[in-house]
Amino acid sequence: MVSQTLREARNYEEITEKKIGEGERPAFHLSPRVGWMNDPNGFSYYNGKYHLFYQYNPYEVVWGPMHWGHAVSRDLLHWEYLPAVMAPDMPYDRNGVFSGSAVELPDGRQMLMYTGVVKEPQADGGFKEVQTQCIAVGDGTEYEKYPGNPVLTEKDLPAGASRYDFRDPKIWRETDGTYRCVVGNCTPGRDGRILLYASEDGFHWKFLSVLVESRGRFGEMWECPDFFELDGKAVLLISPTDMMPKGFEYHNGNGTVCQIGTLDREKNVFIPEYDQAIDYGIDFYAPQTTLAPDGRRIMVGWMQNWDTCNAHKPKGVWTGQMTLPRELSIRDGRLIQTPVRELESLWGPKTEHRNVAFADTVIRLDGISGRKIDMELEIRPGDVENIYEKFAVRFAQNEICHTAVSFRPHEAIVKVDRKFSGSRRAIIHQRRSQVRDQGGRVKLRIILDRFSAEVFVNDGEHVLTITFYTDQAADGISFFADGSVAMDVVKYDLMV
Repeated sequence: MVSQTLREARNYEEITEKKIGEGERPAFHLSPRVGWMNDPNGFSYYNGKYHLFYQYNPYEVVWGPMHWGHAVSRDLLHWEYLPAVMAPDMPYDRNGVFSGSAVELPDGRQMLMYTGVVKEPQADGGFKEVQTQCIAVGDGTEYEKYPGNPVLTEKDLPAGASRYDFRDPKIWRETDGTYRCVVGNCTPGRDGRILLYASEDGFHWKFLSVLVESRGRFGEMWECPDFFELDGKAVLLISPTDMMPKGFEYHNGNGTVCQIGTLDREKNVFIPEYDQAIDYGIDFYAPQTTLAPDGRRIMVGWMQNWDTCNAHKPKGVWTGQMTLPRELSIRDGRLIQTPVRELESLWGPKTEHRNVAFADTVIRLDGISGRKIDMELEIRPGDVENIYEKFAVRFAQNEICHTAVSFRPHEAIVKVDRKFSGSRRAIIHQRRSQVRDQGGRVKLRIILDRFSAEVFVNDGEHVLTITFYTDQAADGISFFADGSVAMDVVKYDLMV
């Protein structure tokens, strides 16, 4: 039965989405139907379609009472909006239906596992959010909250676990048909950790172990965990709050971490062996993965950052978007990300320039422009005895504005920079990443949509994601070299 709260949200989104005109949304990145979007939730393949739910405030373009929005796709590029599936309408989630995940049950129904939030009055007159884990079950369109909710509460926490920071369950089925989920948590001293739970049927859960602890290494509270096997290794994705930078890693404060290691199945303990940032740009948080029917592990993230998400004031009735879904693999012990191969189905006219040589100047190339493109650049020194100082590509460009990606070979540093994108606010505009040194050679694949760029470096060894809101008429692209550069360019217009 649909509650009055959910019915009102559905009516509002159906009416308000009509105010969004053609071209006012991203072309192939999912944005909210209306209002505000943050974390991806319940990313899954179910009944022949990819389902992507999301944290959602339909009523305003700022964070607010969390609902779950819903969209489906057959190709991860063309999204169809379905009605919102959950609203904060029960005693145990009346202050927010927070992030979670999805799994298919043996009877063919889909289960959603999420965090319910209730604000608890404190002695000082303030409030704290008590967080529990809850379940809803449905058919891909309509979902009913489980009468036994919540299924995980403070009584299921280990000693020293905060009941106020206990959220974002990621659920999966083991090969024997039983269920597991990981939940983000921290100690009262705000040291992040991940809790592991088990269930025979998906409805009745028991605590198994503290899967892994931060011990002061990665920020404070660990949000939005995802745990899976990839290329023979165990992989943990987390989004820690308030991180300290480490070299060229972890500069976003509220950032993302990938840990690669092994799982001790007897002790139910994850042993990390390697860590890295997931995305080195400005706008990326709370990634979640799913398995495609063909076995690919596919990840999508919220294409935004908590430190800058309120600096851009939307003119319309929506804000926020998801990244392009990315295929994951491990190469030489490192997480590799590449755009989903489905993107090639959007390739339209191709423009190609080989062995373009230029030095100490800015150039433009025939046929190289646009705001919906897939462009790959291969850069190398024009003079191997005297390697150039800097290369840059500038896009979303007109007489006033541009956004840039640059590479300095002597430091092997790639940088994204949006300070001239038209922003009138002194927000975060730059991020840098140190990439593999190849003597001045670098490969950059740049995916442009109307309001974003995703830069895949050296076949996905690093990714830098950035949003910008430059006028859509600014579609120029230029190339700059300080020194002598040789360049190959292949660009496809994306037909959406």
